[in-house]
Amino acid sequence: MHKKMSEQIAEVVEHYPPQAKKVFKQVRGLVVNAANAISGLDNTTETLKWGEPSYLAEGGSTVRMKWTEKHPDQFSLFFNCNSILVETFREIYKDEFTYDGNRALSFGLNDPIPEEALEHCLSMAMQYHKLKKLPLLGN
Repeated sequence: MHKKMSEQIAEVVEHYPPQAKKVFKQVRGLVVNAANAISGLDNTTETLKWGEPSYLAEGGSTVRMKWTEKHPDQFSLFFNCNSILVETFREIYKDEFTYDGNRALSFGLNDPIPEEALEHCLSMAMQYHKLKKLPLLGN
């Protein structure tokens, strides 16, 4: 995946407040790291879905990122609610994140980002269709 952010994504993030921009860039960096660390994920797509920065690797499940004025102190990542991704994240990383049902994880904008845990979650999402039949997605 390219380290340079797409123009569409940059336009959305431009409207974020400074701390949300900082968190987005840090989380996007984890997406890039995860994609580059997994053999065969050279074609990870960065696009907008529902006006939100979204990432999809071939054979993976889409990850969307969101900061909103409705929840100004948190940053969220959304996953396909028909997958077992968030359920698995909750099992492995019980207290690392706040979870919203089977669709999202979030953390405070001013809290340290659990980078190792989040990059692992992103890696599982990017390989979801290869891992989905394994207990705890292979972990």
